[in-house]
Amino acid sequence: MADPSVRDSSERVVGRLAPSPTGALHLGNARTFLLAWLSIRKQGGALILRMEDIDSPRVKPWARQATLQDLRWLGLDWDYGPDVGGPHQPYTQTERAEVYLQILNDLVTRDWVYPCICSRSEIALCASAPHESADGPIYPGTCRHRSSRDAQTLGTDQFAWRWRTDDRPIRVHDQVHGIIDRSVARELGDFVVARSNGWPAYQLAVVVDDFLMQVTEVVRGDDLLSSTFRQADLLRRMDWPQPSYAHVPLIVGPDGRRLAKRHGDTRLTYFRERKISNLAMVGYLAWTCGLLESPQPIRPNDLLAALDWNRLTKSPTIFDLQRDFSVLESISR
Repeated sequence: MADPSVRDSSERVVGRLAPSPTGALHLGNARTFLLAWLSIRKQGGALILRMEDIDSPRVKPWARQATLQDLRWLGLDWDYGPDVGGPHQPYTQTERAEVYLQILNDLVTRDWVYPCICSRSEIALCASAPHESADGPIYPGTCRHRSSRDAQTLGTDQFAWRWRTDDRPIRVHDQVHGIIDRSVARELGDFVVARSNGWPAYQLAVVVDDFLMQVTEVVRGDDLLSSTFRQADLLRRMDWPQPSYAHVPLIVGPDGRRLAKRHGDTRLTYFRERKISNLAMVGYLAWTCGLLESPQPIRPNDLLAALDWNRLTKSPTIFDLQRDFSVLESISR
């Protein structure tokens, strides 16, 4: 495990933009990244762009460059990233396997994880309605009796490493939602941190990267709030500092579900191709989350004074393509 003493004593705020190149950026992604950018730039901090591409079956090779282009079109920049380098490179997760394996080996040595051979379908069958969380069925603990050493006697390498939670409550101070307490063991259950080959799950990779890259502030969608408690549990056990969090509301379709193809084309590319200006898009996104009283074209830099987490809309924004395209079109002229 990396020694916490490797962190320097700088008090500079460090944030990150962490896109996953599984497709084109849509309006919801863009608004979250805009808020993350505004927060760090307002505080005079440093901003990292980290490509979170460990979800390999869904990653699209073209999406990496397209993501950078979309972010630059919005007027966002970053201090460190895969295209500019930096002190904690590489900034692409698939290039950081050795780092994750080192951390995982330490977790195994400490017996903080155990090998789990349960399939998703088996977990779903074991779980009943009272054991469901917002993220799906809570792991029923089938393999929890195992120690990490049992991995050597399973007779298979088809297993996952699962984090052993405990009953201690986790407290998170969120700049949008306030103070929240949850029991990871009771409400979320033991969770997967890596596969048998050491390739990390999202929860482990994010915690390791944020710590080693000295990230002090995390701004992301509130659909990841449950993940925050899992990550905070990892951080506490490792004695690593918990960053500041701001979980921002999502943009959803008229049916209340997160944006998808059924809601029409919400990609930034779609709006760019139809001559919607970048300033109009920034102003529209700022208006939808409560930073502007009316939609108007504006540069990200001119929004710095407007950012106030207390002003931020707490509920999801409903996006209707026909209605909202007209708004964007009117302020692009």
